[in-house]
Amino acid sequence: MSAPGGPPANGAPSPAAIRKATLRRAAVAFGVGALGAAYLWHTNPHEPGHLLLPCPFRWATGLLCPACGGTRMAYDLMHGDLVGAFHDNAVLLTLGVPAAAYVIGRWLYAGLRGHRFRARLGARGNVVVLGIAAVWMLVRNLTG
Repeated sequence: MSAPGGPPANGAPSPAAIRKATLRRAAVAFGVGALGAAYLWHTNPHEPGHLLLPCPFRWATGLLCPACGGTRMAYDLMHGDLVGAFHDNAVLLTLGVPAAAYVIGRWLYAGLRGHRFRARLGARGNVVVLGIAAVWMLVRNLTG
């Protein structure tokens, strides 16, 4: 049996500790994201000469990876250009952004209720994600 407000007897963190950790991690992620967004707001990735990290896969192979265009897509979304964002990376916009929003939302919801949430993909989920990424990479590189 645990003391009121203390950790449970099995050594797992208390719901209050999970809530506090979730709020702390969310605040740090929000702050880092806001700094990155502020920098990207004033840095047009469609124009050369800006300090942005290049894609290592494209640098090494000359091919577009499934995530290539993500920075340009984020810039276009922040500036209200949905058509441009779709052009930069259609699959990341239509599948990746909603999936990330869902996972982050579930993590926040569970954490604020004092529960842990760990996103996990089973074998089928991994096959689906990797299959979509492989097909998208082929389509992007073969169609130019």
